[in-house]
Amino acid sequence: MVQGKQQMKEYFALQFNMINRRFRDGGVVPIFAYFIFAIGFYLLSNFLFKTTEFAVYLYPFLYINLIGRLSETQRCEFLTICFGDNQFKKIRIAENLIFTIPFVSFLLYKQLIIPILFILLVSLILALLNFRTKFNYTIYSPFSKRPFEFTTGFRNTFPLLILAYVLVIIAASVNNFNLGIFSLMIVFGSSFSFYLSTENEYFVWSYNLNPRNFLINKIKTALLYSAALTIPIVVLLSFYFQQNIGLLFIFLLIGWGWVICGIVTKYSSYPNEINIPNGMLLALCLTLPPMLVILTPILFYKAEKRLENILK
Repeated sequence: MVQGKQQMKEYFALQFNMINRRFRDGGVVPIFAYFIFAIGFYLLSNFLFKTTEFAVYLYPFLYINLIGRLSETQRCEFLTICFGDNQFKKIRIAENLIFTIPFVSFLLYKQLIIPILFILLVSLILALLNFRTKFNYTIYSPFSKRPFEFTTGFRNTFPLLILAYVLVIIAASVNNFNLGIFSLMIVFGSSFSFYLSTENEYFVWSYNLNPRNFLINKIKTALLYSAALTIPIVVLLSFYFQQNIGLLFIFLLIGWGWVICGIVTKYSSYPNEINIPNGMLLALCLTLPPMLVILTPILFYKAEKRLENILK
């Protein structure tokens, strides 16, 4: 019993130290980073609940999508080998409960008890299960192979895109423009996420372009393909909410701004993964869209400099 508790303490202490080390390596004080992420989480959660009355259902879905990765089969097998079956279950329960803290805290602030109970129940159930998060089937992609981000991203987020299209149909049927905007931002958020993973340097070098033209080419492709994904939503919202076309256009610009900012942020740290300072600037752009106008050119310049050693 004592040895098991000690193992759990060591495991979580190691995870906590690794996170703090990444912050320090990025030149950020950990406590400051936690504060920024807490503010960002609150702003995004508040935006969701102000946008649609369906937030009470979507919020638990977002939590499940987040912690689902912790139940991945290979990860669970590794933890079982390291700690044994009984200790593994305790670790998984503790992990899931830790991830409930921000969600439950916000729901308590909103005085929504039933979603809290649902999240806690799901947390315990998923802690005892493991499953594969990647499936062995191929979904047809309407995008060409050269801009691999949209080819692979479309297949990985296909269920989320279907959810967005279902939500916009519901928005039109119940006359809820905010829900329609939320579905639009789901698609843009998915498109933005396609550019967060770092590819091998060869796939950048193969473009045979100078840094500025390379970034412009990436941005043009991203705008074109994200537009293709959002056309059904924009057309439907324009038809049913003609009085809100101006507001719809503003959110369309914000979505494209997210995608552009994601691209330049990725390459401002390339060939490394997005570092903590750039990641915090990106988070600031996501939560405060007006900052896109200021920070995107700065990150574009930094990306040009980072790519000079690869692209001549």
